[in-house]
Amino acid sequence: MRTFGLAPPPLPAGYIPFPGWKEAPAADPAAGKTVLGLHRSRGVVFKLSALFSLDAFVGGLIVQSMIVYWFHVRFGVEAGLLGSIFFGANVLAGISALLAVRLAAKIGLINTMVFILIPSNILLMLVPLMPSLGVLLLRFSISQMDVPTRQSYTMAVVASDERSAASGVTAIARSVGAALSPALTGLFFGTPALLSLPFFLSGGLKIVYDLALFQSFQMLKPPEETP
Repeated sequence: MRTFGLAPPPLPAGYIPFPGWKEAPAADPAAGKTVLGLHRSRGVVFKLSALFSLDAFVGGLIVQSMIVYWFHVRFGVEAGLLGSIFFGANVLAGISALLAVRLAAKIGLINTMVFILIPSNILLMLVPLMPSLGVLLLRFSISQMDVPTRQSYTMAVVASDERSAASGVTAIARSVGAALSPALTGLFFGTPALLSLPFFLSGGLKIVYDLALFQSFQMLKPPEETP
């Protein structure tokens, strides 16, 4: 017996550009050896992948389920109330991702990733020191501004024929980094004296990531930011 289904609608080609977006030039087919689908941009992509892997690793130290558990243990907050609180927090995070587009158009993609997230990571380290959830909500209100800017920057600084490969390599790097750290947080949570350590580690290492990203790529501007 045959089974018929509706074909999914076609996805839009490319990605949504920032204002003033320009197409990166395609690389010369004879540019050199291809590694994982990358040629001219592979050095940039590999360096970005290493940094994104670090970012995902330290982000995995405080995944949302573990933050919920921490607040339940620390403050005795009921699961139903925590669900409502994190619903609101995620709404704020989504709004911050939308606002990143306008901000990046004014100060640049790298500056948005770095100089907005450093305060966010400082707020993350303050969470265990505060008596309420207010600092966490404030942190969520700016925490996702690096997501669209990171993706846009990666696509903008590689040749047009390398974008699929660059997206795949950086996504794998992030997946590997994020897969390792929750087990480490589980060990910390098993020791009462180390219960808050993941917040300090994650915030501190994320600041290291931000500064390393700025140091490495501040001079590599996407086409829309070059005169």
